[in-house]
Amino acid sequence: MHPAVIAFWLASPDPSQPDWEEQRHAVFASAVAGEQWGTITSEPGSGGDIGRTRATASRVDAQPFLPGGAYAVTGDKHFGSGFGITDRMMTTAIPEGESEPTIFVLDVRDRPWDGSAGLTLTAEWDGMGMAATQSHAMRLERAQAVRLAWNGKIDPITRAAGPLVAALFTAVILGVLDEATASAREQLGKKADQLRSYEQVEWSRAELDHWVAVQAYDGTLRAIEGGDPITAFHAALRGKQAVADLAENALLRITRVLGGGTFSRRSPFAHWFEDVRALGFLRPPWALAYDTLFATSIEQLPTG
Repeated sequence: MHPAVIAFWLASPDPSQPDWEEQRHAVFASAVAGEQWGTITSEPGSGGDIGRTRATASRVDAQPFLPGGAYAVTGDKHFGSGFGITDRMMTTAIPEGESEPTIFVLDVRDRPWDGSAGLTLTAEWDGMGMAATQSHAMRLERAQAVRLAWNGKIDPITRAAGPLVAALFTAVILGVLDEATASAREQLGKKADQLRSYEQVEWSRAELDHWVAVQAYDGTLRAIEGGDPITAFHAALRGKQAVADLAENALLRITRVLGGGTFSRRSPFAHWFEDVRALGFLRPPWALAYDTLFATSIEQLPTG
């Protein structure tokens, strides 16, 4: 999550906004100093849409830990990727007196989770799927935060960062699929002459799924490198969702061929299957992703 979160500041330079530029450079300096950044934007019932936050933020008279306005954020959040490891966490909330949400940065370094510092652990991450994310759920109660210094709606920020974020998520899952396919090929090579027709077909289809996933990711990178923001955003989202489907299908086929031993916790394929399933739920999750795919598709249609 660290590079994905930093991307929200990296992708939108604007020399006409000195406060924004000051905050951007402070965020980059934080990363260079070794501070880790995570995110806890998802909320119960939001469907993963950060624009549907019910958290609130109020201005406070305090010295901010980053350039920007000092605020206190209150609300329920879940999937706090990296809690216990990260120093800063990105979240969203609606400032008092305003109707639109914006981004805030939480200071979570060395903060207790018993409510005494504004953070209360409400559900410990149970390790199902992408076990290493430490995606704990938290109740924020006037948690110390700094407001995004961007002057305007957050849509341009999220659109600019979106292609890189989607590509990062997709790359991780494609790496898992690469390893799973290579490991399965090594195992099957030792007994290729014993495979039944069904197993041969399922393995061939798994390889095809893997190959198409690689092409989808390569196409995503080419679109991002092309420089057109709408094309890049649409292509990155298409690539992410395509790889999510293909990776899950490929791992399902591989486990069918390798047999019931892949259900064991000792089998890496059991963990890999859960890992690749996560891509479809990573920001944006399935329903929101397809809403956005449709919207960006229409935006790209020629007019007149």
